[in-house]
Amino acid sequence: MAISLVRRAFTVEEYYRMAEAGILHEDDRVELLEGEIVEMAPIGDRHAQCVDRLTNTLAVRAAGRAIVRVQGPVRLSMRSEPQPDIALLRFRPDFYPRHPGPADVLLLIEVAETSLETDRAKVPLYARAGIAEVWLVDLAGEAVEVFREPGPGGYGRVERVGHGGRVTVPALPDVTFPVDEILG
Repeated sequence: MAISLVRRAFTVEEYYRMAEAGILHEDDRVELLEGEIVEMAPIGDRHAQCVDRLTNTLAVRAAGRAIVRVQGPVRLSMRSEPQPDIALLRFRPDFYPRHPGPADVLLLIEVAETSLETDRAKVPLYARAGIAEVWLVDLAGEAVEVFREPGPGGYGRVERVGHGGRVTVPALPDVTFPVDEILG
């Protein structure tokens, strides 16, 4: 006899109420994806180094034109609030008193050292939300996957750029990275 499991999807509001009630704690490494609370992988040395390198470089190159947010939430919908490694946001003088949404995002970057499957599973969510561009830094595979032209069925353009290649932030066309600089 097959057992049918009934799942209950949570809203972002319920997710935050769980934190207020002490069910979730500030130091829990979780994010809300399509109503499910998903545990995030630990951050390894190479992952942290890559995020720091990208953050430092983006902050300098985008200064005054965009905000670089590190491992902060982005509200995609009432049931999804992932925490990408880096979000490059439209500049606002108030620095977003509420979590940014899809229209605020210029670029999302996910860095994968051991979390490639999980990070790749988030890409369709980003596409459905209309995030213009996503970079998936595949440290083990030594490449950056660039996703552009979002739509309900995913991204229309996907490019894998390896050593010797370059990637550019379309919203800031003067901000270009050699892939070797990203990978370290």
